[in-house]
Amino acid sequence: MSISGLTIIGERINPGFRSTQTLFENEDWAGLQALAIRQAKAGARYLNVNAGVKALTSPGFLVELVRRIQEAVDLPLSLDCPDPNVLEAALGAYDPDKASGGKPVINSIAASRWGLREILKIRPCKVIVMAAERLVEGHVVACKTGEQVHASAREMIGALKTENASMRNDDFFVDVSISTLAADTEGLIRMALDAIRLVHDDADLQGVHIMGGLSNLPQHLPAKAVDGSDLKHQLECAFLSVAMPLGFDTVLGTPWRGYALLPHDKFVLRKFCEIIDLHGYDALMAVMELYDKAA
Repeated sequence: MSISGLTIIGERINPGFRSTQTLFENEDWAGLQALAIRQAKAGARYLNVNAGVKALTSPGFLVELVRRIQEAVDLPLSLDCPDPNVLEAALGAYDPDKASGGKPVINSIAASRWGLREILKIRPCKVIVMAAERLVEGHVVACKTGEQVHASAREMIGALKTENASMRNDDFFVDVSISTLAADTEGLIRMALDAIRLVHDDADLQGVHIMGGLSNLPQHLPAKAVDGSDLKHQLECAFLSVAMPLGFDTVLGTPWRGYALLPHDKFVLRKFCEIIDLHGYDALMAVMELYDKAA
């Protein structure tokens, strides 16, 4: 059962998953369509489509992938490609009538990919805005605080709405970039949570969706927590348990993961809340306490 109020953008059409990479290598259209159908049946509201390097080395592959997926499901697609020419061709192939009238989503526009905004002139789209980076004196720099992420989101959304008068707040997803817990010595997860609250509480951004990808969060950690629970799944749920009350409403994730809000006394949730307020060595040692009895 999915969490009420949580929108899932299905992440599995991505070569980062080995099984999907094999489907790409074999151009197994039936297998890719089955993967799209499985995500739709599991509750995805959108499907992210990322063909990786193949989209760049095989002209027309992403276009054909969009067409094949739209033959199988009627969900709006999130088109993920850094090459504007390839993205433009894929966007031209997208048929809103085969997506129940839904706009395509551009994943993503950021300070380092600001030129992709020209794509929005082709047809009405929704946009994922990567707000964890910003321009400072002409240079792209990573945000270090929630206030900086919030300011980056405001600036980019304001500029995009100025250039595209038909766009409304509901057309934007602010990606706050969820870091890997095992390597977060700088408080970047706390930064993301602070940004969620600030974006949600900003009257000018009411209606904007706030999102992130959960797959990065539990990377490089063992399967089981000290209490015997599924550590990676529990950490994803712990993030949602903290983030959703702050305004987080969309996840790029695997629809059949069974996301759930955890009770306050759940071990992994309690430890997660401790860890995200720590920095440096203290944060690393606290992460070890999740899975190492000797820590």
